[in-house]
Parts: sequence; structure tokens; C-alpha cells
Amino acid sequence: RFGNASAPSFYPTGRMTLHHPQLTACQVCPQNCGVNRFERTGFCRAGNRLKVNCAQLHHGEEPVLSGTGGSGTIFLSHCNLRCVYCQNQQISHLGWGREISEVDCAHTMLRLQSEGAHNINLVSPTQYTPHLIETIKIARERGLYVPVVWNSNAYEHPAILEQLSGLVDIYLPDFKYAHSNNGQKYSQARDYPRIALEAVREMFGQVGHLEVDESGLARRGVLVRHLVLPNGISGTRDVLQMLHENFGAGLSLSLMSQYFPTAGAKNHPELARSLHNEEYLESVDLAQKLGFGE
Repeated sequence: RFGNASAPSFYPTGRMTLHHPQLTACQVCPQNCGVNRFERTGFCRAGNRLKVNCAQLHHGEEPVLSGTGGSGTIFLSHCNLRCVYCQNQQISHLGWGREISEVDCAHTMLRLQSEGAHNINLVSPTQYTPHLIETIKIARERGLYVPVVWNSNAYEHPAILEQLSGLVDIYLPDFKYAHSNNGQKYSQARDYPRIALEAVREMFGQVGHLEVDESGLARRGVLVRHLVLPNGISGTRDVLQMLHENFGAGLSLSLMSQYFPTAGAKNHPELARSLHNEEYLESVDLAQKLGFGE
């Protein structure tokens, strides 16, 4: 799922970037920093320009996204969370990447499409929402026709997501925690479950249930991810029940088992081991009992 943080950057940087007034007192995400990103950075450490680590055909996403040709992933630098176990730390925490313009990013989308990408997959996009709105518009005007995937941590303002209506085809939120205290402790995300639930509700209102074409590829809709953490830290049982109560068993769900201790996880004994197989199977069993995947 994750990009190569050491991959060479290949983006031209000389073109004019657009001015985004929302960044002068930034409240693009629920961290609500209020900083002027033209002068300094806030919680996410992103500045006033798009910053991208790498863009590539990715074959490790869910089959409905990767298909046979791959998902055209664009890994954006920085993040509006600080997950202590982040498996993408160099990009999300350290901000490895290169600043580019919206026009350059649109050209990258078109290049990936020409290479056979089934979709354009924007990874960790939230902090750059104003930039990406314009980028997608430019790319569509210049011939982008594959679906756009918004691959986020679900810590987003519904009012900001509203601005993506008609631009994003597939929402791929990772619903991380059922309990606020763990959201704050492990990701510095205040009131995570409530905010994430409201965000997913807005996503669902825009694009609805996941629609798959005759070749098995996702064309539109919501696919909710959930990374199962060891020792019940993600509150998987409560997450699944919450999703079931709000969206029904018809909601497309991807339970992820690939957790392993990295980054700052070693400083938290409860996270300093890989996920046990029985922990994951218990989660799958619960999802099946709730009717997901039928």
C-alpha cells in the first residue's frame, strides 16, 4: 500500500502555483490550526504549495482498485495526523517530497492514466484539499476520465469535503478508532470517532455505495478501510458496529491486517508487536456476523 519514500523526485517545479485564500487562516482539517500557511506551517507541516513524494502504478491496493493495470497513486507529503505507528513516516511525518504546481500535478494524473492506471489515487490528500480541487478540475479539462480516489484518514471537515462533490468518484477513508482517547493518544486526533463518522456520512451522501463495473473495478462509491491494531486499540468491534448502525451491511468494507510495529510504536508496549492472526480472524468473524460482504 505504501510508496517508496526514497524514490527519486521527477517533477518540474518552475510553474506558477495557484493562490488559495483558505490557507491564510487554515482550517482545512479538524486540527483547526488557523495559521497562515503562506508564512508558516501548522500541525500538518504542509506549506502553501502542493508537495508530492512519488507517483506510480500501485498493484497492492484492494483488487477493485488495483485491477490488472494498477492504481495510479500520488503520494502527498505530510499528514494531518501523527500516528505513532505510521508505516509511511518519511512521507507523512518528515515530509519527504518535492513542491509542484497544480498544473504539474494534473499532468502527472494524465501521465498515470496514459500508463494504464485504472484510477488516480490521492494518498493523504486532506491538507492539500484546496490545491487538489483545482488540480482535478485542470486534469478533467485536459482529458482525465478515470475515477479519482480520495484515500484519507477520515479526519476531515464535512464542509470541506462538500467542495469535492462532483470531483471525487471514490472515497477510501481509513476509519481508525472507535474511542476518542485512543485517537488522541496514538494519532493526536481530538474527538476522532465523531469527526470521522461525520466525514464518512458526507462521503456517502456524495457517492453512495461502491459501484463495480463488469470487469470488477470500482467506478464510484465509498470503500471504508479499517486497520486492525493489536490489543484491541483500534476498537474494531465498536467501529464495525458503528458503521453498521449508520450505513448498513451494504457498506463496502476492507479490513486490513498488515499492521507491524514501526516508527514510534516501540515506545508503546501495547503496539510493539505485530497483529496476531487470531485477532484479525476475530474481526473478520464479527464483520461476517454483522452481514458485511454478503
